[in-house]
Amino acid sequence: MIISASSEFVALCREQLALLATGLGASLSVVYLTQELADVPSQAGEAKLIPVAVYPETTVVGFEHQIALPSVKPYLLSGSSISINSQSKQESANQTEQEEYLMGGDQIVLPLIHDSVMMGLLVTGRDDRSWSESERSQIERIGKTLAIACIMDRRRTWLASQLHQHQIMQERQLDLMDNLLHQFRNPLTALRTFGKLLTKRLRPKDANQEVALSIVRESDRLKELLQKFDEAIDLTTEDLLPAKLAVQNEVEVEATVEESLPLLLLNGAEQEVVDFNLNDVLQPLLISAKAIAQERRLQLIVEVDYHNLLLVRGNPQGLREVLSNIIDNALKYTPPGGKILIESVRDKAHFLGIAISDNGPGVPQQDLEHLGERGYRGVQAQTKIPGSGLGLAIAKQLIEQMQGEMDVFSPAISLNIKSADTPGTTFVVRLPAAK
Repeated sequence: MIISASSEFVALCREQLALLATGLGASLSVVYLTQELADVPSQAGEAKLIPVAVYPETTVVGFEHQIALPSVKPYLLSGSSISINSQSKQESANQTEQEEYLMGGDQIVLPLIHDSVMMGLLVTGRDDRSWSESERSQIERIGKTLAIACIMDRRRTWLASQLHQHQIMQERQLDLMDNLLHQFRNPLTALRTFGKLLTKRLRPKDANQEVALSIVRESDRLKELLQKFDEAIDLTTEDLLPAKLAVQNEVEVEATVEESLPLLLLNGAEQEVVDFNLNDVLQPLLISAKAIAQERRLQLIVEVDYHNLLLVRGNPQGLREVLSNIIDNALKYTPPGGKILIESVRDKAHFLGIAISDNGPGVPQQDLEHLGERGYRGVQAQTKIPGSGLGLAIAKQLIEQMQGEMDVFSPAISLNIKSADTPGTTFVVRLPAAK
């Protein structure tokens, strides 16, 4: 990791160098910071320096390139100042061109050291006279000030980096919690529906009537707890990011790119990829969907190819979550008396899939391009229908991880159920056919 100098530290360096010029008559002063080389192994005794401030600012000292000062390497770990006069420069004829034009006359090279850590150099000099002892003391005090400011600046940068990493982990944990809670809702809804159907089908004096009522009662309690859990973790962006990190105007900034992690499922089997039959995943979902459709007075039409094996390559648990979310949306947004069509499709080479269509209100065109974004509900956010905007985001991410595809059409592409008044929506989920 490259530690960069903040704009505030650079401004302080420039102010101190200006004091050297106006108060002590320095003709040229430069502050260097040590710069580790990230792409080559470091060697013992090797010091690479980069200038962060110079006075006068019109002087060219190689801001575009790293500047090495090999003549001061032996002193980089020393806390004392070094005086290099013009005579010693004449004796060092093999110095690099950069060193030769930096300054003439009496030059002081002062390592910036704090707690035995060497962070850079303060180099200053003047052409007309040598430095007195009192002037040297003043320069050493300026060097100590810059060393303390440098270590504080680097600590600030490190703390800011740690805070940023903590915020990223916090966001990931909240996203994971949202995903798990969303996945919990669908089986809870199905369990509650089954309990209600049992209470209707059992006779009042049936011994199992109390068991069915207990299923409904406990499901209602879980639903209430789930709602309170949602409220407890409903944090805003301001809550997640309490501090803005200012990184503009810095001499050098190293950015880190955070890669998205695989979406976690409740059963922890999201990494497994196998060949399986689409119908094996679809059938349990259809049992639940038929029960919910019956309770909500919806007509569920199933046109699935049961005679041929629909072998695909992917993760069965992941596909179950995808189809469960899409079917749940169809059941939720289709008004009473509406129709839902679930059919197998072979509309693309090397892919097999399932299409879920409904004849609900459909999705406005301005919302189509945003479907799959976390937390986005579009016009549905203005209705009383509960939702979190996570179902399609989870489905989209899972399908992408399985190298599959998901297309959304509104109006629905099935002519059997849609009409002018009920345009509906069609979701087509495809997975690669097994070889």
